[in-house]
Amino acid sequence: MIEETSAGIVLFRKEGAKNLFLLLHYPSGHWDFVKGKMEKGESIHETAIRETKEETGITDVKILDNFEEWIEYNFQYQGELVHKKVVFFLAETNTKDVEISHEHSDYTWVDYNTAMEKTTFDNAKTVLTKAQMLLSKTL
Repeated sequence: MIEETSAGIVLFRKEGAKNLFLLLHYPSGHWDFVKGKMEKGESIHETAIRETKEETGITDVKILDNFEEWIEYNFQYQGELVHKKVVFFLAETNTKDVEISHEHSDYTWVDYNTAMEKTTFDNAKTVLTKAQMLLSKTL
């Protein structure tokens, strides 16, 4: 079995009194957050920030303290089982315009309820709910 570690960001921006979350549309059809594999010598924070820049063009990313959520899952890649661990951070941006990379087909900024409907996987919904809970307490 292959072991992989990735890092990502639940990215949000404020629009009036609302928090809008960024979701990316992956070619396989699902909607999820920014994430990608760690490169040699990178910290998990460095990976998350690099992936955000590569996948969205967004560079003004402020990671909030007190949010680090790990998920794990298995999938098949070229006939081999992969065990993936992903850490998500919660971060704020002031950037509205997104320049998606070739890795995605679309993006959207949506409120929490819409994001819950749109995200495909239960583990992403769990991470999103925890992010929303923290934001409602701290902001």
